[in-house]
Amino acid sequence: MLNGLALLCWLRRRWPLALLPLAALLLTWPHLQRGLALHPFGGANTVPTLRVLSSNVRIFNVYPQLRDPHLASSKAMIRWLAEHPADVLCLQEFYTEPRPTDVGTLFNAERRIGRDTGRQAFVSTTLTNHLGAKFGLAIFSRFPILRRGVVSFGKLTQNHAMWADVRLPQGDTVRIFNAHLQSMSMAEQDIVDSYSSKAGFKAKALGLLRRFKRGMVARSTQADTLRARIDASPYPVVVCADLNDLPYSYTYDQLADRLQNAWTTVGFGAGATYNGKLPLLRIDNQFVSPRFEVLGCRVRRDIPYSDHFPLEAEYRLH
Repeated sequence: MLNGLALLCWLRRRWPLALLPLAALLLTWPHLQRGLALHPFGGANTVPTLRVLSSNVRIFNVYPQLRDPHLASSKAMIRWLAEHPADVLCLQEFYTEPRPTDVGTLFNAERRIGRDTGRQAFVSTTLTNHLGAKFGLAIFSRFPILRRGVVSFGKLTQNHAMWADVRLPQGDTVRIFNAHLQSMSMAEQDIVDSYSSKAGFKAKALGLLRRFKRGMVARSTQADTLRARIDASPYPVVVCADLNDLPYSYTYDQLADRLQNAWTTVGFGAGATYNGKLPLLRIDNQFVSPRFEVLGCRVRRDIPYSDHFPLEAEYRLH
């Protein structure tokens, strides 16, 4: 971006000096494309084979500090997901209450998004509380789930991935991966405070850097594990992931190296999925095998109920 501004500036003043930022732009353009999509007209106008929605739902705001009056955001989020036309839903930070509680069956998300809408449900649980409520990942599919499995990232983390083999109506089988990688381990407000003053920087920056390094190392290892399982798939894959990392990272490269990224293939702009004070963060992604044609991809910024915006895409399998 800075090279682009310098290019425009020197073109207006002394055009020969514009050659340096122009050369820098050309050399770094392949890398920049991973973070900025330039497809204003989207993908092809073709009937999709598969419609996929991925979203980090932040446990449907069940904790008291996340709740709003009358549980409005929780109700709206679960209802929106249940009514969404996607064939496959991949949800991270999933939460479901199998039994009624003081709010009735509001948080029986597995049933409301799954059985009540005709979708098969596969929930991979990392934690069950004293009420029997389950935390983890979930895949919901309108098409038959033939096989399923879990990808462990080790015993010391609740982060993991899951997969399901789905039979499409035309007879093809595809493998759906749903992954949630190690968080950045940094509170948004701490990052904002570290830039607010020199004192804030001294007090916060070193601790933030340590946590960032730990998270980066963990995500790199997790990405290696996930990549190995993707490479071993006997079927074309769709990978939905909350990477908690940016398009210029090793984590992202491990998946983008052999797969298409839906947003960078047909999107326009930064495609930010983080719903917070930190701008332009695309940490949620969908990747697909080369056999898929990406027809469309959209960040649903009109659905603000979580700290992540949902990402929906349409594909055609060739």
